[in-house]
Amino acid sequence: MDGFVRATPNRKVGQIPELKHGNAYESKRSRVGNFKSTDGFHPIEREMSRELNNSSRARQPVRDFSGDIKISQNTGVDDTKTKNSRFRRLRSNKTKPGKLHRIRNFFVFNPLRRKNWTKQRAFAHALILIMLFGGFFGGRAWWLANKIFQGGGGAVAMQDNVDPSQLRGEGDGRVNVLLLGRGGEGHDGADLTDTIVIASINPIQKEAALLSIPRDLYVQSGSYGGHSKINAVFANAKNNALANSSPSDSERVAKAEAAGFKAIEDIIQSKIGIPIHYHAVIDFAGFAKAIDTVGGVDVDVSESLSVYEGNMWLMGQHYTLNVPQGKSHFNGIRALAFSRSRHTSARGDFDRSERQRLIMVALKDKIFSAGTYGNPLKINQLMGDFGNHIRTNLGLNEVKRLYEIGSEIPSNKIASVDLATPPNNYITTGMIDGQSVVYPRAGLDNYKEIQYYVRNRLKDGFLAHENAVVAVYNGTEIAGLASRTSDDLKSYGYNISTVADAPTKGIQKTVVVDLRNGEKKYTRKYLENRFGTLAVGQLPSDTKIVPGNADFVIILGQNEQTRLAN
Repeated sequence: MDGFVRATPNRKVGQIPELKHGNAYESKRSRVGNFKSTDGFHPIEREMSRELNNSSRARQPVRDFSGDIKISQNTGVDDTKTKNSRFRRLRSNKTKPGKLHRIRNFFVFNPLRRKNWTKQRAFAHALILIMLFGGFFGGRAWWLANKIFQGGGGAVAMQDNVDPSQLRGEGDGRVNVLLLGRGGEGHDGADLTDTIVIASINPIQKEAALLSIPRDLYVQSGSYGGHSKINAVFANAKNNALANSSPSDSERVAKAEAAGFKAIEDIIQSKIGIPIHYHAVIDFAGFAKAIDTVGGVDVDVSESLSVYEGNMWLMGQHYTLNVPQGKSHFNGIRALAFSRSRHTSARGDFDRSERQRLIMVALKDKIFSAGTYGNPLKINQLMGDFGNHIRTNLGLNEVKRLYEIGSEIPSNKIASVDLATPPNNYITTGMIDGQSVVYPRAGLDNYKEIQYYVRNRLKDGFLAHENAVVAVYNGTEIAGLASRTSDDLKSYGYNISTVADAPTKGIQKTVVVDLRNGEKKYTRKYLENRFGTLAVGQLPSDTKIVPGNADFVIILGQNEQTRLAN
């Protein structure tokens, strides 16, 4: 029967026959065929037989040209002759599927892998659901965030490598955010801002401070005349704008609140003496919800505090507050009560301001430790919590940048600052027009002491970093001009080394001399802006001034008297 073969002439290419009796092939539906080859190889089956027999030939002895038998694991076939053949390509594609082939097989049903398909299909469905829900929450959070953080403020210190030409004046080396807390809808005096805190951030030295402004500070509003407590400035300006606007104006409330923000910012900048770059106001409900969303905050309380039911009406209910000394956990309403209570405190509103700063620092710690900004679900919840409870001129990119800066500032680098704690007690209390108010210790409307303290406490980041040595000389006959100017410069944090009369008098216009050739570029720009002149690189030849270790020399001219008067 040598050469007798059962062939399958109608078999489709790629159908795998069953192997029986060595090199003979038999399929389930075979018939006797003719003789195609003397060695029993059917031409149609040549490539497939070669594939199926390779494994058996690989372990057979091979006879070399001399007739000797080699015992080895080699196939005896020269791979270099067959590696480019169609068979080799087909086999390679079958045994080593490409990336696209594997992806296709993952999603295409294969009955031979029925068990794996169930798991794969479940995984694919879960992946699609995650993508859909992630897109929904991310999109909703993005929409809400853009609705809340519409922008409008500006601080050059937010940038990296700030161009000195962008600096307007001392204080631009920090980011100052005015934070206001109001009762909101359903509360008496809904727009009274009983919480007034300036969050001042120094991104250069990676530090910050929270400065509390007493809500009863008695101030004069230039726009509306007369005096009032500072907590009423926002509300008065807003109500005045509403009264003078058309009820049909769709942006009526937004414009009125913008007027309120401008009024209180102007007061802060003129009385306290620092620029305000951004503002935000949040009501009680938004504050409590934000605390709850991050899982509450933990505060180390220095003194116990108890306020019994009937003494505090909060969030539509009588609330009892009992906080022992030591570490304590606060949910939203408890944190709000802790921040709002003042009647049982020895220093009243001053102690309350201190507690507000504690809660703010604790909230900052919780947000950064929990990675809230990187959690889409938490962001979505926070945006929903804020909703109509917050108004701000921070933009979304600025919020992101503040988050980045804040993540680099540890809590022990956040100073708690007020105007009432000795030795820096620059305010006092008294009765004016039948009401208890707070005003400067130096006298009503005299904020010079307060400005000097605040500017030094919240020193400009660029000035602090360069720490340039400045010498001030009086080039006029105006008595005390150098000392008054140096005091003003010191209040901004300048490092003054010399205050003296210039050897030469009669200087008409102030001269700023930069002895470091632009090395301390931010200080140079501030001095140029302040004195209204461009710095020169050398001292005038006729001044006879010996600068010593000074980086800058200021020679005051006659025009300085006019500037000080303004």
